[in-house]
Amino acid sequence: MSSDAPQTPVAREKATNLHVGEVRPGVAKVDPILVADGVRRTFGGLTAVDVEHLEIPRNAITALIGPNGAGKTTLFNLLTGFDKPDAGSWTFSGRAISGVPAFKVSRLGQVRTFQLTKALGLLTVLENMKLGVKNQRGERFFASLFPPLWRKQEDAAEERAMEILARFKLDAKKDDFAASLSGGQRKLLEMARALMSDPSLVMLDEPMAGVNPALTQSLLEHILDLKEQGMTVLFVEHDMHVVRHIADWVVVMAEGRIVAEGDPATVMRDPAVVDAYLGAHQDLDLGVVTGRYAAEDADPTTDAEASTSVDAEEIAAEGEAELENEEEAQ
Repeated sequence: MSSDAPQTPVAREKATNLHVGEVRPGVAKVDPILVADGVRRTFGGLTAVDVEHLEIPRNAITALIGPNGAGKTTLFNLLTGFDKPDAGSWTFSGRAISGVPAFKVSRLGQVRTFQLTKALGLLTVLENMKLGVKNQRGERFFASLFPPLWRKQEDAAEERAMEILARFKLDAKKDDFAASLSGGQRKLLEMARALMSDPSLVMLDEPMAGVNPALTQSLLEHILDLKEQGMTVLFVEHDMHVVRHIADWVVVMAEGRIVAEGDPATVMRDPAVVDAYLGAHQDLDLGVVTGRYAAEDADPTTDAEASTSVDAEEIAAEGEAELENEEEAQ
């Protein structure tokens, strides 16, 4: 990705309006929806998360990036109640939720998806959707014995589920078992199910991971739609092309710590990000390097930079040659 990627005046103004003061790790936001302080989680002698201060701006799309093992998913697990910290506290919309279990966090309006989807394969797509509805009367034992008490709510939930499935182009699959869906369709289903609870903060853990490129653009559009509908989005992503395309703000983690924050264009030029994440390819579009996006759609690079592109066939051929040499030597 080009470190000098142009940024529109609207994008620059939007990023400026999100924070207060100098841009640095842990910078205060104008209107944060999530605020975390001193969050620490260790596993044996390994410190997975050590976040001094983090604020997520409201009504914006924030990308959480960093190398594998940086602590991104562990931080997600902590903030959503799926794990417990060794220390630290955080608030959601001004309410302390550290130590609150995941199901209660979800009821408050903070929902998440997983890198490995959690759709229930032996339930239909529609049944999976209805699981996301909050405060269902029919889930109570005694009320469940009297359908007239919850039938109206059930019909309303099904109607809303079909509206959302139609938006995600999954309505034709409503009676199919979730296990029959492709990986990308399961990602769509999980995101759609999250909307059934009317969340104000949606946290997506690598929504593009394992998704067929044909569905990538659809997922991107749905993430942008979440913001248009007044929701806040925090997502983990490794593809810098995706981050630059949809993120208003970027937070960078490395070795459990926040090492940089800022708008996408600024973060890509930050030396801390280059050292921790982008390495020698900081001036390349990583989508092109990995072969995910066409070269003609990327930012131009110098001949020296282009020469660093990885040719999988060439590497495979070199590996075979080395193996033959070792066999001959033996």
